[in-house]
Amino acid sequence: MSKIDLLLQNYHKHVRTPWQTDAAAMQRVWFCIYDPHDELNLRTKLEEFELATLQSSKKWTQYDLTDSFAEWLSGHKYAEQYFKNPSLLNTILADYKSYLVNIISQQIKESQADGNTVLALYGVGSLFGFLKVKELVEKVAPLVPGRLVVFFPGTHENNTYRLLDGYDGWGYLAVPITSEKEL
Repeated sequence: MSKIDLLLQNYHKHVRTPWQTDAAAMQRVWFCIYDPHDELNLRTKLEEFELATLQSSKKWTQYDLTDSFAEWLSGHKYAEQYFKNPSLLNTILADYKSYLVNIISQQIKESQADGNTVLALYGVGSLFGFLKVKELVEKVAPLVPGRLVVFFPGTHENNTYRLLDGYDGWGYLAVPITSEKEL
């Protein structure tokens, strides 16, 4: 069994257990942690994660962050200047976070998400260097009435998450779902 298959199996165990209805926003966040080398394998299995959710009498909606930076920047008034001088991007990256929060909020509304809905975010590796996943999760989690599932290419140890095994590590209280057999 592949690591992504084990992750799917562990996710299925999590999603079918009864959900605490009065959990705080940050307690409703799950991180599905996988090796960054397994990104393509994960993407081929996303429909199976959705199926596991639906089989558990829950709803599913998803948002792919992969192209979000390019979409946001290409619509920016001064996009050409930023491409010519990328060091100027630091001055507008807060706008990127706001853009993502608005887009994801719109996805939540359009999907009519409720307390039994999973919002799955994937493609978070594309945020590396532009926005910390923690910053986005802290803004999005309160908007999600059900569970926020972040497919996270990186590592987890003692509540410390490291995106793409890079320096961008932080302590966070999300529920980790891993590809380990212990679950």
